[in-house]
Amino acid sequence: MTKTPAPAKTRKPAAKSGKMDAGAAASAAVPTAEQAEEKELTIAEEIDALTDPSFMTSLARGLAVVRAFSDTRRTLTIAQISQKTGIPRAAVRRCLHTLKQLGYADSEVNNFSLRPKILTLGYSYLSSTPLTVSAQPCLNNITRTLNESCSLAVLDDNEVLYVSRSATARVMSVALNTGSRLPAYCTSLGRVMLAHMSEDTLKAYFDKVKLRAFTDKTVVSQKRLREILAEVRESGYAVIDEELEVGLRSIAVPVRGASGSVLAALNVGAQAARVSRRQMEEEFLPVLLRGSQELSVLLP
Repeated sequence: MTKTPAPAKTRKPAAKSGKMDAGAAASAAVPTAEQAEEKELTIAEEIDALTDPSFMTSLARGLAVVRAFSDTRRTLTIAQISQKTGIPRAAVRRCLHTLKQLGYADSEVNNFSLRPKILTLGYSYLSSTPLTVSAQPCLNNITRTLNESCSLAVLDDNEVLYVSRSATARVMSVALNTGSRLPAYCTSLGRVMLAHMSEDTLKAYFDKVKLRAFTDKTVVSQKRLREILAEVRESGYAVIDEELEVGLRSIAVPVRGASGSVLAALNVGAQAARVSRRQMEEEFLPVLLRGSQELSVLLP
């Protein structure tokens, strides 16, 4: 009796693709040039990349640990700070121990927090700068006139740094206070200051900053942003329509020093559903321009 041969088993693609998957996995382990370019450096990597022999790494790490705390994370563990900054846990532990010994930080079990004494580090700047000392009455007056929050900011390390603010009772999801930082490219304050940069300085800004979308309206094209900045420079003001946060609209004007250089920016923010762009340009802009002239007198 002739034995019928068993049907040949078809080779599953998985066996063949196993080799391909291994190759793909190996190639995936090595980031492409685009992926490497998109990867943001941690604070620790930025510090370690500096080769200046006079640079004090320990001081830089201590300041990075202080900056790891924020409005939303007022207590942090050593592991959380290490993950956020990229600084090794042992170094974070030494920084926190030093800050505690000096009275700038405190801890409860494994949770660390900053103490009020930390304010003395920023107060030296605020109390020595004529603009920040004398700006508050001007901002308060703008807030009373328009019944909207008003802010004064400078450009620091490619970000908008709030140096004075007068807020209304209306609450937005973006918690802003003196010392708050926001990206410059998608805020009215930032665009006003970016618009008056020299070409070399603006190029250096775009080379360093990663443009990312906060809403579906955020402009993240460098070409389009440059066009917008040219329009801002010509018109003398900037309006942001829900690019930083959905439902938030703001308008800003530059604040110039005696030499004519733009040293700061003044803005008003409001809920987009309640205040139109046209209202901002027709009603808010004249008030802001008067405030800007008042503040310019305080600048060197």
